[in-house]
Amino acid sequence: MGHSIEYLPRATVRRLAERSDLWGAWLAFHVWGVIALSIAAYVLFPSPWVYAASFIIIGSRQHGLAILAHDTAHGVFFQNKRLNEWVGKYLFAAPYGGDMVAYRHYHLKHHRYAQSELDPDLPLSAKFPTTKASLMRKFARDVTSLTFLRLRLASWKMRKHGKRMAGTEAFEKSSSRPFFVTNAILLAVFILIGHPWLFLTLWLLPLWTWFFAVLRLRNIAEHGMTTNDDNPLTHARTTHANVIERILFAPYWVNYHVEHHAYMYVPCYRLKALHKAMMDAGHGPDMDIQKDYGAILKLASA
Repeated sequence: MGHSIEYLPRATVRRLAERSDLWGAWLAFHVWGVIALSIAAYVLFPSPWVYAASFIIIGSRQHGLAILAHDTAHGVFFQNKRLNEWVGKYLFAAPYGGDMVAYRHYHLKHHRYAQSELDPDLPLSAKFPTTKASLMRKFARDVTSLTFLRLRLASWKMRKHGKRMAGTEAFEKSSSRPFFVTNAILLAVFILIGHPWLFLTLWLLPLWTWFFAVLRLRNIAEHGMTTNDDNPLTHARTTHANVIERILFAPYWVNYHVEHHAYMYVPCYRLKALHKAMMDAGHGPDMDIQKDYGAILKLASA
């Protein structure tokens, strides 16, 4: 599969596809800055309410790390190729347990065969719509860490028996060493600030729970209940997001997914401009666009 339609003039696309080391550096600083400020907020103002807010924001920014790792996997985040590879591998992917290089091979296959039987992501979207009870059970498994444990079990079975579980390919990696090294550094930082237990309660626990709930919602929004054809305007979905949804579910313009599938070499920091250009060009009526993430949940549990 693979479309050849040009939705915009080539000069416009070239401008939008320009990479910026300055933008990349700012977003790398931003994602880790938000995590650091969330930890600092609880250290300075310890209370159940501050802990809950910090927990959710950190889990959402761990998802943000995955979004930025996705852009580096496409090779479009930084203009400097070496910087793109190093930051993607060690500052974005490794801390949450990802492998940018392995993900790249898997994810480009997703783009090539989106929503077809050869799409490795198809098991994630094919199960929708489902019942409200089933949807609630799925999110319950996420927030109770059962999804995390299922993935760990699938990883062990893959190593021991070479048996791959459907829908787990995105989390496969060639080595666990980068994860353990980067997390050892994070643990050392928590020890240095005098709060080693926060490594468990404000880093690992959000990663094992809220991270997977947000990731599930994003997967449903991007491809659940879309068409199974070669049209990126309808086999992917763009979801409008208000400021709260951008903080919790859709940071770094990840909600502009039709645009990403139409032009996957446009960096995330230019997807909003790409969306405007496509709308101005009159493609809006042909695009699968939802008003918010509440509408996505309604579609998913129809």
